[in-house]
Amino acid sequence: MNLEKHPDNKDFIWSIPKGPYKYLKDHEVKHFNEKGYLLVKDAFDSSLMDKITSIIDPFELKVTDALTRLDGEKFFISRAKEITFSPHLVTLSEELKKFSRHNIFSSLCLDLIGNNVRLYWDQAVYKKPDTKDEFPWHQDNGYTYIKPQAYLTCWVALTDTDESNGCPWVVPGMHTMGTLNHKVTDLGYEIPLDSSDAVPLELSSGSIAIFSSLTPHKTGPNVTDTVRKCYILQYAPDGAERRISNSLYEKVNDENRQFFVVEKGKFIN
Repeated sequence: MNLEKHPDNKDFIWSIPKGPYKYLKDHEVKHFNEKGYLLVKDAFDSSLMDKITSIIDPFELKVTDALTRLDGEKFFISRAKEITFSPHLVTLSEELKKFSRHNIFSSLCLDLIGNNVRLYWDQAVYKKPDTKDEFPWHQDNGYTYIKPQAYLTCWVALTDTDESNGCPWVVPGMHTMGTLNHKVTDLGYEIPLDSSDAVPLELSSGSIAIFSSLTPHKTGPNVTDTVRKCYILQYAPDGAERRISNSLYEKVNDENRQFFVVEKGKFIN
């Protein structure tokens, strides 16, 4: 594979905190460290997932409605009849803000990022029935470059997901390369990589796929007659900065949506 690194990706060294770990077992941390991803099965019960989904659904409906009013019924990577992205929901719902600070997320952040961690981004992604296209191979840090490059993505399955309705796939072990160059396509940013080693992450509702912002991943088509729903929460170390232009960065510390979840080793609830 002839992959080019992002121009700002210089002298990157992958690392995670040393134990002892609060939530994860040593072998789980070892798997994440070596493979760049981890599954937490049945992290949340069905009643909580039903509640979270019932809060998100009306917001997603508004996004879909807005898209249908646009030329081509799409905006950037959102397409009304295929896939929608509903960002910054923690600014619209106190319940979702509370969920983003759930002890499970805080524990994962403490174990895999460190003692001072903020929510960086949250969004619901709904893949509609009969969506033929994949969402392309990419790294989350390939969309908006963050430094330090490694942050944490928690992909929460609101509905059961498998290869038939667009579960996530990952390529293990490539996270240690740091951020790679992406090309822009009609479907989203893409890394042109050999995916022969890709692994599907099939999840029951309430389970979490955890991966690094540097782990290449995609989602497949949804060939079923139901919507595949997920809620994605991303966490970054306090002090992280996002790239605005070639030489300009800004702090990731908007208190409305990029608040602390762990501060000085303590959970912020």
